[in-house]
Amino acid sequence: MLQGKLITLDEFTIQETRKFPQATGELSSLLRDIALAGKVINKHVRKAGLSDILGKQGNTNVQGEEQMKLDVLANDTLIHVLKNSTDCAGIASEENDDHVSYEDTFSANSKYVVLFDPLDGSSNIDVNASIGTIFSIYRRVSELGKQCTEADFLQPGSKLMAAGYIIYGSSTMMVYATKISVNGFTLEPTIGEFCLSHPNIRVPENGKIYSLNQGNTVKFSEGMKAYLNYCMESKKEEGRPYSHRYIGSMVGDLHRTLIKGGIFMYPADKSSPNGKLRLQYECNPMAFIVEAAGGSASNGTQDILDIQPTELHQRVPVFIGSKNMVAKALEFVNATEVVTQ
Repeated sequence: MLQGKLITLDEFTIQETRKFPQATGELSSLLRDIALAGKVINKHVRKAGLSDILGKQGNTNVQGEEQMKLDVLANDTLIHVLKNSTDCAGIASEENDDHVSYEDTFSANSKYVVLFDPLDGSSNIDVNASIGTIFSIYRRVSELGKQCTEADFLQPGSKLMAAGYIIYGSSTMMVYATKISVNGFTLEPTIGEFCLSHPNIRVPENGKIYSLNQGNTVKFSEGMKAYLNYCMESKKEEGRPYSHRYIGSMVGDLHRTLIKGGIFMYPADKSSPNGKLRLQYECNPMAFIVEAAGGSASNGTQDILDIQPTELHQRVPVFIGSKNMVAKALEFVNATEVVTQ
């Protein structure tokens, strides 16, 4: 904020666009369209307990997971808003089997495609815990003037133009990253606008919080178990013990990590040898945000953003957060002999 003046998302994106003479404004317009969808979803989330949109829908998504009613509502909202945008050639959603190419002339000439998880952490909906929307934007590789193709959606995270999330918590925030910076905007309910509240977010290099589903420990590798022991040991010279926090919503856990530092992990285990979280809908956009803010993200052996996706719903392990904490975790996970210190 400048001299106490609220800077809206619209104003901010316009100011950023002016820094680049070659910019057409399409990316900024697309971010504002996603923000609009977020406001609509937020409205339904805020009154979920007062209307018939809590609970299960009765269907399963492509991963075989039960859909919540708000999952479907959020998915439909994003698809509708982006279909009516003049800057989106097509979408891919965690809730849909395949990508959707928009067929009108404007869409065929649009440069960008959007991938999203419409409502991350939907298992938390009925207990009023933090949930969120995750999105990522790629410049398409298919020919302009024609419908977009699957290749547009199977690009590595290093090719992302922008990524972000909207978290529906004690306040509603939109955080988005470009390769230049990460900025957070809080929804000001009296004027209905996202306003800049967290400029130039940076992830602390160290943190005190480790986040994962510790109930899966019995299924973890010996290296992963050794790292958890390391986190729980009390050695003051090492700056330990750490605190364990796990919301069960990647948006909620990563938002805390982004602001306060720490590490979020969803490693491979005996039940999910390829990991559980989706590369294109969750891991890539979050890795892009965290790395743009100075953090790190790895699948255990390589940078998340360097992975070449082979399918829309591909899953990967993930270690993401403060640079030094991620490096330490990987030391344990990749040790040829399990460290027990």
